[in-house]
Amino acid sequence: MTALLAQAQNAESDALSNLFDTVVQMFSLGDGLAKPGQLLPILQNLMTVWAVVFIVIGLLCMFNGYRFYKVATVAMALLAGMFAGYWLGVQIRAPFIIAGCCGVLFAVLAWPLMKYAVAVFGGLAGAFVGANLWSGFAHALSVGAQVEIPQNTYWIGALVGLIVCGMLAFILFKLSIVLFTSVTGSTLAVMGVLALLMSIGSWREPIINRLQENNVLIPLLVFVPALIALILQEAWTAGEAKEANAKA
Repeated sequence: MTALLAQAQNAESDALSNLFDTVVQMFSLGDGLAKPGQLLPILQNLMTVWAVVFIVIGLLCMFNGYRFYKVATVAMALLAGMFAGYWLGVQIRAPFIIAGCCGVLFAVLAWPLMKYAVAVFGGLAGAFVGANLWSGFAHALSVGAQVEIPQNTYWIGALVGLIVCGMLAFILFKLSIVLFTSVTGSTLAVMGVLALLMSIGSWREPIINRLQENNVLIPLLVFVPALIALILQEAWTAGEAKEANAKA
């Protein structure tokens, strides 16, 4: 019995480590979507159960993010704190304890500072979009049009996205919420779908080969659905606001 409990605990620990390691590695690459050679091996290691969880949570964020934006913002703060804490905790050999403490701290701070938390996540979403689009199109132009744009300057796109989208939260609060929930949801959903497809042996190599043909493919796979979700969320919330005003 003791041996079975130990095996169950080890399996649970391995599953959590798989999730945290994958996410930390994936987002530690500033322009990871535009680097399929580094991103796809990371996604191959993601367990199937987490890939399904990514898809479900991603779709919920994409199409219902604004309706539950307070819950989504606190959840984002919790997860950001946990993953940052895990990365820090690995250095001092206490990853899950530090992850839990940082996650709770970030979530508690996000609730009373909701507007600032939205600004932070909106800015990070803009930086994420800017970095990956800059890097992807820089590579595409370098290969296709022989225009030399160093990919390691992706920080320029990240800085522009951070400033624009971060300031947007204080001017157009609703749009900032829709932006970061759409981008976050689309990123999670697409990463989950890719991980799930690559878990099928006969599909793995064709998918990897096709996505490595051009560094802009994965950013487009993520940001086009994000834009669609943003438009739909804007339309739905505008329609709900009109109905509420008509009833009033």
